[in-house]
Amino acid sequence: MKRLPLTQMKTGQKGKVVAINAGLDLQNRLLSQGIYVGREITKLSHFALRGPVTIKVGRTVMALGYGMAHKITVELE
Repeated sequence: MKRLPLTQMKTGQKGKVVAINAGLDLQNRLLSQGIYVGREITKLSHFALRGPVTIKVGRTVMALGYGMAHKITVELE
């Protein structure tokens, strides 16, 4: 299994969150949005030049800033 930051996933890829390399505040914010270690996420799209990353978590679609998305490490299926 290959591990990489969420920002480096290709559009349409699915992966499982294996680590969140951030402070406690950001971890709690992501947890409240349903993103936690062990959760499956799908990358829907991203914008060029470090723009927002759109993901699907469960039935929810959301956009994360590039910096926030880069701190999420996923393991590809």
